[in-house]
Amino acid sequence: MRKENFGKNTKGQEVFLYTFENEQKMKMTVSNIGAVLTNLWIPDKDGNLRDVVLGYDTVTDYENNGDTHFGATIGRNANRVENARFRLHDKIYRLAKNDGENNLHSGPNGYELRVWAVKKIDEKNNSITFSLISPDKDQGYPGELHLDVTYQLQEIGIKITYSGISNTDTIFNPTNHSYFNLNGHQSGNILNHKLQLNASRYTPIKDEHSIPTGKIVPVEGTPLDFKNKKRIGLDIQEKYPQLKFGQGYDHNFVIEQTTDVAAHLEGDQSGILMDVFTNLPGIQFYTSNFLENVQGKEKTIYSRQSGVCLETQFFPNAINEPNFEAPMLKKDEENTYKTVYQFSIAL
Repeated sequence: MRKENFGKNTKGQEVFLYTFENEQKMKMTVSNIGAVLTNLWIPDKDGNLRDVVLGYDTVTDYENNGDTHFGATIGRNANRVENARFRLHDKIYRLAKNDGENNLHSGPNGYELRVWAVKKIDEKNNSITFSLISPDKDQGYPGELHLDVTYQLQEIGIKITYSGISNTDTIFNPTNHSYFNLNGHQSGNILNHKLQLNASRYTPIKDEHSIPTGKIVPVEGTPLDFKNKKRIGLDIQEKYPQLKFGQGYDHNFVIEQTTDVAAHLEGDQSGILMDVFTNLPGIQFYTSNFLENVQGKEKTIYSRQSGVCLETQFFPNAINEPNFEAPMLKKDEENTYKTVYQFSIAL
């Protein structure tokens, strides 16, 4: 493990980068600013390392460009909450309206903007655990939440584990918001990547504000059908209402519980393959439709469709939707969620 100074945030707090490498020459760099994944180098078909996640080169950029959420740990609640409010035990809780009238990724004071404590570094197992205490009423949510996020560089990929415990019932729905480009972060759009989602159903959205209707419907016969592997760009321009609402793909898919792999992604130039595993019920497939001339790492300009997000999580607006499983965390009960990104090379 290598620890490097990344600078200071606007509050004067020191920020560091932590880099791990395995025997396959994969390298992972994470930071205590936002418990963020800043870099992930994977060997391509020719053995050359490619950094496959979008990101920034400075602490200032991570602070000033929070809307992109590059590589961020999102919490307490990922995705959207309709009208920025929810009811829990007959009490109404109000959140910040940072996405029109709705709340997105818990609001403007997100966990990705905070400096986390480093709880544990295990160099033998190539892992690091970041810890955050979110006080009662933080972001509008009840209960003091203690959250640990562990990144582990495994033999063929990375594992992210979220563990949360609260002193009262609350909402707990974390995710990682990495934008993947398996050809390399600076290689342009991901429209020629191939994707397979082990999901025969999805949760359609009402309109351009991306709140689900509450229905769970089949993907069959729609451009959202990725049951069989297909090129991401194949149907993305279809004049289909759901695609118009999201300006591309920005939808939650219901993961089939009978399969191990939630998603499979292939880089068309690099030969790098990625499989996603999780114990969460949904996966938000987002084709970075709202990136516009964002300067990222190595002075790379990221534009629309520069990366693909596969965010494992509970369904959007689940706390308000009786048809969805609620992301509840019971008082003094620890919940643990896991997501694994495994990599291989196309034969």
